[in-house]
Amino acid sequence: MLNQDQQTSTLFSAATRKYVLSMLVVVYTFNFIDRQILSILLEPIKNELQVSDTALGALSGFAFALFYATLGIPIARLADRSSRRNLIAIALTVWSGMTALSGLAQNYWQLLAARIGVGVGEAGCSPPAHSMIADYYPAHQRATALGIYSLGIPVGILFGFIAGGWIEQFFGWRVAFFIVGIPGLALAIIFRMTVREPPRGLAEGRVLSVEQPSVMATFNYLRNKKSFRHMAFGGALTAFVGYGLITWAPSYLSRSHGMGSGEIGTWLGLILGIPGGIGIVLGGFLADKYGSRDTRWFLWIVSIALVVSAPFSIGVYLAPTATASLLLLMLPVLLGNFYQATTFSQTQGLVPLGMRAVAAAVLLFIINIVGLGLGPQAVGIVSDLLKPEYGDDSVRYSLLIFSLVNLWSAWHYYIAGKYLKEELVTGD
Repeated sequence: MLNQDQQTSTLFSAATRKYVLSMLVVVYTFNFIDRQILSILLEPIKNELQVSDTALGALSGFAFALFYATLGIPIARLADRSSRRNLIAIALTVWSGMTALSGLAQNYWQLLAARIGVGVGEAGCSPPAHSMIADYYPAHQRATALGIYSLGIPVGILFGFIAGGWIEQFFGWRVAFFIVGIPGLALAIIFRMTVREPPRGLAEGRVLSVEQPSVMATFNYLRNKKSFRHMAFGGALTAFVGYGLITWAPSYLSRSHGMGSGEIGTWLGLILGIPGGIGIVLGGFLADKYGSRDTRWFLWIVSIALVVSAPFSIGVYLAPTATASLLLLMLPVLLGNFYQATTFSQTQGLVPLGMRAVAAAVLLFIINIVGLGLGPQAVGIVSDLLKPEYGDDSVRYSLLIFSLVNLWSAWHYYIAGKYLKEELVTGD
């Protein structure tokens, strides 16, 4: 009888799997370029459109996240019964086009509508991508594969910050949106024409049942698993800190340390891209290595990483110089990304085949409503509240306060690890 690796290799070669994973990484990179370029452009947008930090927080956070997270669930249900490859190609076309249209906005509300459009498109990326990866890679390789896929986050942020910072400095924020949005339209065609759709359950030799569970059935199934509840909320809290940092760090460095957009984009792009990428891959690798011996360590590795990062996070915002702040930022960025690969990997392992894309969407909904939706918004609101007393340093202290939320997240990952082994699915 063929094992999991042999079953997969009989239909798809190692080269094919690597190509598909590489293409998914490129697509996810464009996803985050188009999503996060707004962060480096917030200050010039604020100055031109004359809006508050609270309004900017809504622009980069909740307004985007509401549509992104909510639409991800019905799209994921569609992905569980139709071509995931085609859905990703369509989604890429939509979000790239809406990113380019952001450069045409003449006021805050037009820009808000364009960013909502980006959120609608990006909702169709990760749930079908996670499901495809789960069918291309067996369970003992899945966290590593999802970690590689998640490299799209730091690489996208790296290019978005560096390109966006320098393009804005020389040509303005509108041109930056055009330049990063248009190439995604060509990528969508290449993805559709060259990527193969895998049979569901291929990596495990399992067969998808005819009946597809409803969204509510999938939600209730996950809700009844203690490991998922704690893991999902822990991931949401870590994302809350991370998205707050990514969105407002450029404003902090500009207001508190007087850095220009090109310099900020280069520094943050390199830090969020390189240590951030190492953290995602290393977190997935360590989770697979130690979790294969003791299931609890799939999630306990995240808990330890978040506790270790806490004092360095405090130092980032209390540092007297920009250089010291940026150097201290490297470790929290690296360790703060440990949660990515293993959280999504274990979610795939907690559900039957027909629930996989929807399960990924449910997890993304929780993470993005709390993290992407509330993180930037909360930092912006508290920054406005602190402004009368702290002036331009208000965003610095807002970020400092919310960095401590990672300690709360660490507790949830510890509890989730205790329940994981008994709740993983071994067959349908």
